[in-house]
Order: sequence, then C-alpha cells, then structure tokens
Amino acid sequence: MHKYLRAIGFSEYSDRKKLRELLAEIVLNATTRAYTTNSEDILLGEYCKDFGENIGIAVCGEFDEAEKFVYEYYYPYLRGTGVTSEEDVSVERHAAKESYAGICDDVKVGVSLIFYLQNMIPYVKAQACGQLPVRGTTLTLSALSLQGTIMMPIKKDEHQKQQIKKDSHNRSKLVAAARRGDEEAIETLTLEDMDIYSTISRKIQKEDIFSLVDTYFMPYGVECDQYSILGEILDYHMVTNRLTGEAVYQMTVCCNELTFDLCINAQDLYGEPQAGRRFKGIIWLQGHINFPVV
Repeated sequence: MHKYLRAIGFSEYSDRKKLRELLAEIVLNATTRAYTTNSEDILLGEYCKDFGENIGIAVCGEFDEAEKFVYEYYYPYLRGTGVTSEEDVSVERHAAKESYAGICDDVKVGVSLIFYLQNMIPYVKAQACGQLPVRGTTLTLSALSLQGTIMMPIKKDEHQKQQIKKDSHNRSKLVAAARRGDEEAIETLTLEDMDIYSTISRKIQKEDIFSLVDTYFMPYGVECDQYSILGEILDYHMVTNRLTGEAVYQMTVCCNELTFDLCINAQDLYGEPQAGRRFKGIIWLQGHINFPVV
C-alpha cells in the first residue's frame, strides 16, 4: 500500500482487495490516458483518475505481446499550479521500475531538489526520439504530507521584509558565483554561515528556535525525495475526495522562496490553516516538468 494515499483522502484503504478494485476502476474509467514507446520498443501506459480538484491516482505499466495492459505500480498525486523554478532539470530512472526522479539545482534552496516525476510519459517519449536535453523547460512542484502543524508567523514590519528580500537576493547571487568557482564568493558565504551559527547559538539560550528560524527546507530520512519543511502559507482551501468523502487541505506554501502546492488530510493537520501562518511538516516532493510547446 502506498502510504501517501492517505494524504489525498484514502485513509480507509488498507484492504488489498479494495485497492485492486480501485486500481481496476482507474484503468477502465481514467480521466486522462497517456502512451508511449520507450527505447526498448516496449509500449508504456499511464492512467490517471481525479478524485477531487487536482488530486488523484496514477496507474502505470506496460503492454505485453497480446496488447494487454500489465499493471506495474501506482502513486497518488497532487497537480501543482504555477511555476516553481525555471532552472534546468535532470532526470534519472529508478532502478526497480519504469519511474523517474528529477533533480533541480535551484540556488534559492541551497540543496539539490530531488522529486518524483509525475509526467514520465513525455520524458520517455523525448528520450526515445533522441530529443534530450530539452531546453526552455520550467518546473512545477507539489507535495503530499502525512502529518503537519500550523504555526504562527514571526512578526515583521515592512522594513524588515524588504531587508530579508534584499539579503536573500544577495545570497542567491553569491551561491551562483560560488558554483562557478568564485573563491571570494565561497569565502563570503562561509563567513556568513559562521556568523549565523554564532548568532543562533547565542540567542537560542533564551529564545524559541521557531522564533529565530522563519523558514527551512531540509532533506528528511533515507528517501531522497522526502523533506522536512517550514514555510509560509500563501493560500489554502479545502477539497473533498469524491469517492471517500474525506476532506483534505490544499495549501500554497512559500518555503525558502520556493512556491509550491501541498496536500494533507484534514485529520492529519494540527491547527487551523490561514494565509500568513506557517506550515511545518514532512513532505513527499513531486514535480511536473513543463516542456515547451512546439
């Protein structure tokens, strides 16, 4: 059972027979279908069915010699909105199955963003046709969460907000320069990190850590596409799973200047979401590569 089914409103689906019936229903009555032939001349298929606004389940597999669809795996998804990053994305196939991980080096985060690729069919098609790398792509990230907490924001006046934006912009330029091998930028970043560490170490003796740290985006656990985040809620709304009737929250979150959509079961969220408050939790990161229209 995919543990993130719960995030899109399938918390009661723990029976395998019930799950098989659900997957068969998705293949027979899919909202969207996509097919392509990979480099080994195997016909791949992906069937997606929506169960609410932007949420659903994708069933993936291949067709055998008798042109019969053979189910291989499934995953729950949240379709993101907007553009999260315009940086180049590289893609690698998972070892066990025909699924893919995307890697995006966005200077705003400071770590390589690794995500589960949602639209693998267009990528496999481009790969089989020898059209890689595709230039001019953008990336839309989204996330599913099994447990989250709503936290109050840090109070900031307009001058402080402008100063934070300015500092962030300067840091992004330094990180970009450091990646190009600029030794002066590397030294400046190292000294800044030492100053930040020293300041936090001093203040944390008397202040709460979440009053000092406004937002963070950190790898979590051993799976490379899961992260621990703390980010500001820009917008939110509640969606009902049409099949189960369960309520889920969809939130637009800004974390380390990355903006993406997030979905969590209402039962698993502690606190009341509001724009301006912060979301803290563990997420499974997904991504949709927006290929340019030819």
